[in-house]
Amino acid sequence: VEGKRDTHNNRVYEPKDKKTLEGSHTRLVYIIPENVSPLEVLRNYQEEITSKGGEILYQCKEQECGGDPTRGSHGGGGSMSLSMYLRPEEHIKDKRDSPGYCAQAPKIADQRYMAGAFSESGAHISVLTFAVKEWPGTCPEFIGRTVAAVDIIEPKQRQQKMVTVKAAEMAKKISDTGSIALYGIYFDFDKADLKTESQPTLEQIVGLLKDDPKLKLLVVGHTDNVGTFPFNMDLSQRRAAAVVNALTTQFGVEKSRLTPVGVSFAAPVASNRTEEGRAKNRRVELVEN
Repeated sequence: VEGKRDTHNNRVYEPKDKKTLEGSHTRLVYIIPENVSPLEVLRNYQEEITSKGGEILYQCKEQECGGDPTRGSHGGGGSMSLSMYLRPEEHIKDKRDSPGYCAQAPKIADQRYMAGAFSESGAHISVLTFAVKEWPGTCPEFIGRTVAAVDIIEPKQRQQKMVTVKAAEMAKKISDTGSIALYGIYFDFDKADLKTESQPTLEQIVGLLKDDPKLKLLVVGHTDNVGTFPFNMDLSQRRAAAVVNALTTQFGVEKSRLTPVGVSFAAPVASNRTEEGRAKNRRVELVEN
């Protein structure tokens, strides 16, 4: 890897391959019990990751990681280690003159590193381990012990955005299966008032009915299982009726072609144990009548 100078006159060895991640960041630093080597710690993490379906993306040791593998903190110029690159010391500068301050690990040995990922969740984890060597100013409690710095990036689950289904797609789905679930009709929490964001989907339903003048539909309201079954039965019925009312009053659809039906949470399409599943269950279905 190619080095460059930073403000501390140390050579920074940036990794050849990098990946930018977004999500919540957790950093855990452990002082491992005595007589446990950095290699043992790293192997434990690797086995844990692979046993849970994860993948090891990269690993290195000593000089393979880039820079000087014996340096654990800034000062005096020279080549930075991976430890210094991953753990900048700006946050402890103000503590150097504090009573009782001692350098965390100015000299280290047996530097090892690995990065892994879980494809299902999108989470990434990196583990840096090294042994602390004796050096003037080093905290005596650290000398001879292994340090493990664990970084975890967990992507935030984003709300799935349901696109507006076109009238032709509705017609094909109904022709093939007899019904179609729509997620572009929106209500406020525990209410049956249609939100303005529902307009594009309502317009496509009107197009569906215009294209097939003989088509009659059950407009079926579905909820998740938050709340009692009777409460959601009433809510789903009122929501289905609100859709029918909008189609008949705003767009002139004949009432005889639409029948509102509420089924509470009697017909889930996913588990109600997760937010993702509950979001799929909150829907309006058009069923051929």
